Amino acid sequence: MTQTWLVVVDPQRVFADVGSPWGSPMFAATLEPVRALAATLPTIVTRWVPAPDAERVGSWHAYFDAWPFADRPADDPMFEVVPELADVAAAATVVDAPTFGKWDVVRTVTGEAPDLVVAGVSTDCCVLSTVLAAADAGATVRVAVDGCAGSTPENHRRALDAMALYAPQVTLA
Repeated sequence: MTQTWLVVVDPQRVFADVGSPWGSPMFAATLEPVRALAATLPTIVTRWVPAPDAERVGSWHAYFDAWPFADRPADDPMFEVVPELADVAAAATVVDAPTFGKWDVVRTVTGEAPDLVVAGVSTDCCVLSTVLAAADAGATVRVAVDGCAGSTPENHRRALDAMALYAPQVTLA
């Protein structure tokens, strides 16, 4: 039987703080749904961390030119998991990646073609990138809609609509 895993994508201060250029106005509403899911499933928490300048390739240079506030060391406090989910992260497997999509690091924990429940932020960037890559690799993915936060409600909806196009590999729950 295939193991079902909860993947909580990037529940970090940089995405939770509404004063951050990347802060989601929807983040606070995801906390309780994520906690409830984490209480019932083995959990992987991902963190987006910037690659050091010397390790960046291609378009990542332009990305950090556009977002210089985020060009900080990976251990900067802004990249910490939010305090409200620190206990969830402490009980989870935590993986870091300098990419939007987290499938490559998630599969090092789950193996190939797992059953995933995905929540996190931002629905329209890192969640979308993770979900589509996982489905393309053969994972069965359920997106926990109430556990996801978009950059805006409109972008959240657009990303959910895009992911819904990938049924039956991706379903919204």
